[in-house]
Amino acid sequence: MDNLSRALPAEFKNLSDLAHNLWWSWSPEGRSVFSYFDQTLWRLTHHDPMKQLQGIDPSRLEMLRQDMVFIRQYQAAMTTFHEYMGAKDHWFSTTYPQLRGGQVAYFSAEFGLHRSVPLYSGGLGILAGDHLKEASDLGVPLVAVGFMYNQAYFRQVIDAEGWQEAVYDSVDQMSMPIDLARTPSGDVVKVQIPIGDRKVTCVVWFVKVGRVSLYLLDTDTPENSSEDRHLTARLYGGDHHTRLCQELLLGIGGVRALRAVGCEPQVWHANEGHPAFLLVERIREGIQQGLSLNEAVEQVRNSTVFTTHTPVPAGHDIFSGALIREHCHWWWEELGLSQNDFMALGCHPEFGADQFHMTALAIRHAGFINGVSVEHEQVSRKMFQVMWPDRQVEEVPIQSVTNGVHVPTWIAKEMDVLFQKYLGSDWRERCDDPELWKRIEEVPDEELWEARQFLKRKMLIFVRQRARIGWMDGTMEPTQVLASGALFEPHSLTLGFARRFATYKRATLLFSDLDRFKKILLNPWTPVQIIFAGKAHPADQFGRELIHHIYQFAKDHNLGGHIAFVEDYDMHVAKFLVQGVDVWLNNPRPPLEASGTSGQKAALNGVPNLSVLDGWWKEGYDGSNGWAVPLLDELVDDGRQDVWDCAHLYSLLENEVIPLYYKRGMDGIPHEWCAIVKNAIRTGAPRFSARRMLKEYVERAYAPLLSHAVSSTEEKLA
Repeated sequence: MDNLSRALPAEFKNLSDLAHNLWWSWSPEGRSVFSYFDQTLWRLTHHDPMKQLQGIDPSRLEMLRQDMVFIRQYQAAMTTFHEYMGAKDHWFSTTYPQLRGGQVAYFSAEFGLHRSVPLYSGGLGILAGDHLKEASDLGVPLVAVGFMYNQAYFRQVIDAEGWQEAVYDSVDQMSMPIDLARTPSGDVVKVQIPIGDRKVTCVVWFVKVGRVSLYLLDTDTPENSSEDRHLTARLYGGDHHTRLCQELLLGIGGVRALRAVGCEPQVWHANEGHPAFLLVERIREGIQQGLSLNEAVEQVRNSTVFTTHTPVPAGHDIFSGALIREHCHWWWEELGLSQNDFMALGCHPEFGADQFHMTALAIRHAGFINGVSVEHEQVSRKMFQVMWPDRQVEEVPIQSVTNGVHVPTWIAKEMDVLFQKYLGSDWRERCDDPELWKRIEEVPDEELWEARQFLKRKMLIFVRQRARIGWMDGTMEPTQVLASGALFEPHSLTLGFARRFATYKRATLLFSDLDRFKKILLNPWTPVQIIFAGKAHPADQFGRELIHHIYQFAKDHNLGGHIAFVEDYDMHVAKFLVQGVDVWLNNPRPPLEASGTSGQKAALNGVPNLSVLDGWWKEGYDGSNGWAVPLLDELVDDGRQDVWDCAHLYSLLENEVIPLYYKRGMDGIPHEWCAIVKNAIRTGAPRFSARRMLKEYVERAYAPLLSHAVSSTEEKLA
């Protein structure tokens, strides 16, 4: 029994089990229990059950023991939880009964599951977290591997001049829903990974994500040197040396950790190039089992899925031959390879023989390779055609599985209630069915409009409260309070722009013609306000400058408080924004957006997109569900591209978006606007759900590879 269970009354002991499984975070029943437990503490802990249970007043517990409403909610939640965990009739088992007993291992450098488990920086991690949750819901037999970051990603603080400061806080593991992983015999799992001439020890933690187990590698253990203890301290921190060590730990340590806990996956999925060393480790295992190099490589290829998310060549990890020689010489000796042969495993023809390219390593040894949108598939084929010099671009074996979002995680409670009323109480289980969403037309405009307006007010209350706290605790000057959204009001058309501040995302594009933009914002009859949020990597000076420029506009009294920047963007903040704004703005420089999922979350909640035709929006836009900046017919330089895109953004705002939002009927409701909102939901919810995405991965990648593994095993037994 853990300390948390000991502190709870006997009637509520199972609350500890519920808090230790992140199922509660996407379950209405689970969330309702903890929100009722202590509503104020629930809000102050940012919806963190572990911290809430650890900080609960004993007198409140005594009151709850007499509260029949709470007891019924608690019992209902535990019943639903146990039925969920014990179910045998989920989608995977009924669709693929012949594959029972198979297992998929999913590796990623980051996982965005909930704010209380800070193991993510942005979109890649959020996508990985949604992947695990949907795998749990569908019953896909998946196990995952990542890192236990002791300082996580940084906390963003914006100073009075608008410069981003990166603050690293130590993670309190005792207040997180994690436990030490154990071997089948009950021992704490520790694995050793050779790095150069030393061995680094990883202790292994695990997180329960519904039916899925996520194992986390942690080098902060006494067996390691001070330097090695810090290898898993920060996400995407350090230099190339640190990054290489981390990726060796993830690939080699991840395979060894799964072996230690008794997992024997038949399919291995590398999410981006960071964990690609798992392929080399599995080749080494095959050779140790008596296979030849070619046989081991073929075995790995027939059981590997690789997903690339990066359409920019500079975004792929490449390590120098000197670093590889320093850290990996033991490996090619065990593989029976020469140094040159080992380097050839990660050779990219455009980067030379003395550069080790992690994406090339993954592509060369994967049986199923995919980008994350139809557009990204085409970009990736062109980028990596050089690895298949005898093939045309259209013959390059890179496919696409367009990203989707985990609907139960990202749907607003108010929209959930509306959907249950008009689509049916089981709408979440059927969210990938396009036929279901045709019934969105049955939702009365007045109810849809009221729900949307309520969510905007809810977002603005959240934004103002954060500004108020900053003012009260002395961390914000008066101009910073105003720059944080304190002057925003609920009746103005509100645009949202929230994402990583990389230069290609062009956060400042709308400010290109400031006089024209001011007229758009400050029109007293049709006012517009725009809320920004997002982090720049601490080493990305250009990204930090973008934030600085935005913040200066937010502080400019001539803009009347119509611009706001909300600091420290994370999953908690994201939910308020994607659910609360009126229009989701996205203007990357095409074709540099691989997919993007924030706009998908917005569309699910009835927020139309205004976006450049890139990533998911290029296949999602149909002319009735939002607005799109048209593509140029020819390739031009960045400057001309910016001029073209900005002019069309202004025109769309002035001539379509703003007039439609403020065009009200006699009842005060913008019915034509509501039609676009309904179309955004109808087209976005089923097609860009993680449920559709996971089923596609299973049908096109996991199931065929699992079937191959089953048939290979049967042949060996025969």
